[in-house]
Amino acid sequence: MTVLDSFSLTGQVAVVTGGGKGIGRGIALCLAEAGADVAVAARNADDLTEVVAEIEALGRRGLAVPTDVTELEQLDALGERVTAALGAPTIWVNNAGGLPDATPRYLTRTSEDRWDAQLDLNLKAVWAGATVAARCMTEQGGCIINISSRTAMGPQPKNGPYAAAKAATNSLTQTLAVELAPSIRVNAIAPGPIPTQNFMESTGTTEENLPALEAAIGLPLKRIGRVEDIGAAVVFMASPAASWITGQCLYVDGGL
Repeated sequence: MTVLDSFSLTGQVAVVTGGGKGIGRGIALCLAEAGADVAVAARNADDLTEVVAEIEALGRRGLAVPTDVTELEQLDALGERVTAALGAPTIWVNNAGGLPDATPRYLTRTSEDRWDAQLDLNLKAVWAGATVAARCMTEQGGCIINISSRTAMGPQPKNGPYAAAKAATNSLTQTLAVELAPSIRVNAIAPGPIPTQNFMESTGTTEENLPALEAAIGLPLKRIGRVEDIGAAVVFMASPAASWITGQCLYVDGGL
């Protein structure tokens, strides 16, 4: 196997939650470009249909599975549908997350129901998705990749519930990596600022003031992130090139 061959995902079956748009869509398309067949899961069926069409245009098999990742039964059904349609998944990306109502909050001003909503989406769904993935991968093994966030590092005023969930995701990733070794690798990828719809809404950013925000953040690499930056990192972590990497969190954040 050459070095370039070790980055190929040909013959792999991938699942991407939150795959209908934004970072999830970018991840799904990068995995398909690398050779994987890809199932995408999210609540909006129309978004999924569009992404599947893009996957199939790349010559790979695609599958849309409308799923609410905060419902454990629906995650179980996702694993079953993917296995029946594409084969047992060998790559599972727990990407679904964000601010459920696009509203940042101080920790001490967060109601219990909003706290629960953030933890359900950004932590519980990761644990549940990993559990389903591990069950699907029992015989052939594979890799699980959890999408964390740069906010997991350091204090995050006005974004405490989300940051706490992502920090916990990093801890969960490390423990899962030990529990599921050696047949399943588990890693996390922590994006910096990426102008997805949820990011734009929660920060009050528009296309017009995005350059000003980019300058204010002060990224050493002098640009804000792209979904393809995260997709490329996922391809690496999912590929044979990363076969000796587990329990790690890769920060893809422009040097922030």
